[in-house]
Amino acid sequence: VQLQASGGGLVQAGDSLRLSCTASGGTLSRSSVAWFRQRPGKERDFVAAIRWVNSITNYADSVRGRFTISRDNAQNTAYLQMNNLKPEDTAVYYCAASIMSTISPRTSAWNSWGQGTLVTVSS
Repeated sequence: VQLQASGGGLVQAGDSLRLSCTASGGTLSRSSVAWFRQRPGKERDFVAAIRWVNSITNYADSVRGRFTISRDNAQNTAYLQMNNLKPEDTAVYYCAASIMSTISPRTSAWNSWGQGTLVTVSS
């Protein structure tokens, strides 16, 4: 499955954005989906994940309560709703998928990756 992330942009602190991860060449309905982010010069960090079985979710502590991961199987798309954005949320955001029923924060657990979408939050 090929993944396409979109929805990034330049916003001010406190604003909201919704990122989308659309799949092609396959279906997301039986894939777990995750979002990671990478700041300049830093490693790729886990943000959120949703398991395809029961849609159980997992969040990084830094975003819990502000970000929400969801999926729309009919649209073959997953989303990351980001509220109350902070300058430290500035990063390139990547979506990833796995056929395994996982919500792991490890990058090695995810075998399909989309290109990133840049989110910039100004103070």
